[in-house]
Amino acid sequence: MAAARTWVAGGFQTDFARNWARAGHGFAELFAEVTTGTLDAAGIDPADIGVIHVGNAFGQLFTGQGQLGGMPATVDERLWGIPATRHEAACASGGTAILAAMADLESGRYDAALVLGAELERTVPGDQAAGHLGAAAWVGHEGQQAKFMWPYMFSALADEYDKRYGLDEHHLRAIGRLNFDNARVNPNAQTRNWTFTDASFTDDDAANPPVEGRLRRNDCSQVTDGAAGVVLVGDRYLAAHPGLARRPLARILGWGHATVGLSLDQKLRRSADDPYVLPHVRRAVLDAFGRAGIGGVDDVDDVDGIETHDCFTMSQYAAIDHFGITAPGESWKAVESGELTIGGRIPMNPSGGLIGGGHPVGATGVRMLVDAYRQVTGQAGPYQVPGARTFATLNIGGSTTTTVSLVVGAAL
Repeated sequence: MAAARTWVAGGFQTDFARNWARAGHGFAELFAEVTTGTLDAAGIDPADIGVIHVGNAFGQLFTGQGQLGGMPATVDERLWGIPATRHEAACASGGTAILAAMADLESGRYDAALVLGAELERTVPGDQAAGHLGAAAWVGHEGQQAKFMWPYMFSALADEYDKRYGLDEHHLRAIGRLNFDNARVNPNAQTRNWTFTDASFTDDDAANPPVEGRLRRNDCSQVTDGAAGVVLVGDRYLAAHPGLARRPLARILGWGHATVGLSLDQKLRRSADDPYVLPHVRRAVLDAFGRAGIGGVDDVDDVDGIETHDCFTMSQYAAIDHFGITAPGESWKAVESGELTIGGRIPMNPSGGLIGGGHPVGATGVRMLVDAYRQVTGQAGPYQVPGARTFATLNIGGSTTTTVSLVVGAAL
């Protein structure tokens, strides 16, 4: 018997530049927009949705609102009575929501799933937001001396790369510039209208102030409000709705998922004798490639681009070698060669990623899938990778405590 397949029938993203709290809006308005937009984009009757999965990491901390699995039915009574679950895995909350929906479809329990990721983070001052986001670390056991937990942690990852392989911070600045440049043409990117100078991507303390350790302002992703959604369907739904095959479809070809301990120091100690600084991330990527039946990024016909988790430039720097674009510790070669640009050998974050596009935490993994779907169906508009047929994603939570990787391909 052929393995069950999961198809992406459509996706939607809100404008990540919007400040919902400033406009007097909350989760109800955000969920109303993403729910309607996603169902309309997929052309799916709400009555056909069998299950809902919601990715959200910090709803209670930023707004006081929990139980967000119930929010889709709250704002759209056509979804009343449909089973729904909220998933929390820090910045990988959206990725785990996708995996849960895939499992539901592939088991045959349901035929169509609505997956939403949503986060409101601009409800509090920046320092307080950074404190809330720090809940995804091992609280009380690491980073106690940090003012900003996550820049501190990914600066520590940069220190580890430097110790093992050497690291030129010029390459981190170049990654930031690449993602901000890509975001300029993305109509939903948070920073699309921001202004920079050449000094913004240097060690100039005025134009690019230090944040923590090696990381500066433009090495960091944004505090963002926003949501993204996809409708996923199984083979049985596709067979029963032949008209859907005439719409743009993509298939999730493969997936990888790994969870390890919370502490970054624990991760680095365990990998001390491994060529990969984060071997569990490498394993998740290889699992996705293996399930997709592809060799990886070395074969130019296998992967046409990547949407990866650049919460900081250092996380994208690490993703480069963990995807196998370079040998371990040699990510700088891909940065210098230009192969990560649109039109290069393996474009990375053509959307602008998290740094340029925005990072509403619970929505990020779903947004990556939306962009991968758009790329392989030729709907990415001004940031379309020419001829893209297969895209990979990498969504991480915490200091890679949770890792989700997907491979998405065009329907044949």
